[in-house]
Amino acid sequence: MKATGIVRRIDDLGRVVIPKEIRRTMRIREGDPLEIYTDADGEVIFKKYSPMGELSEFTSQYADVLYRATNLPVIITDRDHVVSAVGIPKREAAEKRISQELEDIMERRSEFICGNGKELIPIEGLQRTAAAAFPIIGSGDVTGAVIFLRTDGVSSPSDTEIKIAQVAASFLGKQTEE
Repeated sequence: MKATGIVRRIDDLGRVVIPKEIRRTMRIREGDPLEIYTDADGEVIFKKYSPMGELSEFTSQYADVLYRATNLPVIITDRDHVVSAVGIPKREAAEKRISQELEDIMERRSEFICGNGKELIPIEGLQRTAAAAFPIIGSGDVTGAVIFLRTDGVSSPSDTEIKIAQVAASFLGKQTEE
């Protein structure tokens, strides 16, 4: 754990303001759920809650099935980080942050399909572009994205691959509702 040097008082309703700099750095937005942890030493830790993170074992298996069906590398993210990746070396994607471009697509609840000169690098520091990206929406909230990465020689995904990615995002959205 890293000290920030910032001290805040609890108000009479038990509230604490998380400073704007920390919210910006940690990508905490208004309405984001925070999980609260305590330990025997009296520490209270706030951690961003990720419904997709709760499903990480399931998403890993699902990403593996998608990869086997399409032969395209698959990444499943929450709103901030990679949760599962199959078809690329784990160290390339594990726990890496999503790019601002992917975050914008998710916020707009839109989809991305490569073609016509459009490119999307979905993960910061990943030198691979997306073939398709679809937001995962559960209970009306964006909880992540399903991304198929381009491979050598593939200029754009087929209609079947696009439909598979859409179905995967819808299915994972349903899983976050339960």
